[in-house]
Amino acid sequence: MNNDECLICSAPLEYLEKDIDMECEICHKTAKSKTRCINNHFVCDTCHKKGLDSIISVALNETSINPIKILDKMMNMSFCHMHGPEHHTMVGVALLTAYKNKGCNIDFDNALYEMFSRGNLVPGGTCGFWGACGAAISTGIFMSIITKSNPLALEPFALSNEMTSRALHKIAEVGGPRCCKRDSYLSILTAIDFVKEKLNIELEKSEIKCNFKSKNNQCIGKRCPFV
Repeated sequence: MNNDECLICSAPLEYLEKDIDMECEICHKTAKSKTRCINNHFVCDTCHKKGLDSIISVALNETSINPIKILDKMMNMSFCHMHGPEHHTMVGVALLTAYKNKGCNIDFDNALYEMFSRGNLVPGGTCGFWGACGAAISTGIFMSIITKSNPLALEPFALSNEMTSRALHKIAEVGGPRCCKRDSYLSILTAIDFVKEKLNIELEKSEIKCNFKSKNNQCIGKRCPFV
């Protein structure tokens, strides 16, 4: 058993059929959730994402136009767990950072604010419970920010939804169980291709070799394109 399951005792997680009220072991606030460990420990999304703000310094100081390399830096930071809702923000931040570094016109401070604001609303477990992985949703948020989309927009509305759908399709092709690293990589790669196709903006892409498989108790091995 690897040590990145329950953040309290490292025991395996279990998923319930319906939400129940649970007290977070860290902040002691009560929240509804379907997720706990087999020893009945629960950690809320807010506490699970503690330290996420530290990626802002990466985004502000990074010069790369390769969102894969930017994402890797973030995923290797001490706050980031093997799985968790922090990825729902990090994917979009990596893309926004590479987009800005490419020289594209963007109010970067406001874009980061919006990415955090929207990404933080996507809870953990959406991949299995909603049928919409948060990493894929993060690419759609990225697209909505750079195209200034809103619910009444025309082309930006279409681009944002198509971006998410393409990332979800790639994730679905590989299948489950969940891996936040794999799904983040798949989403980033899909977004790089999409931005080039639709906006004629070419971000750098590099080969991905997963360095996280030893931490993933549910690693799918050779079925993963990055192993």
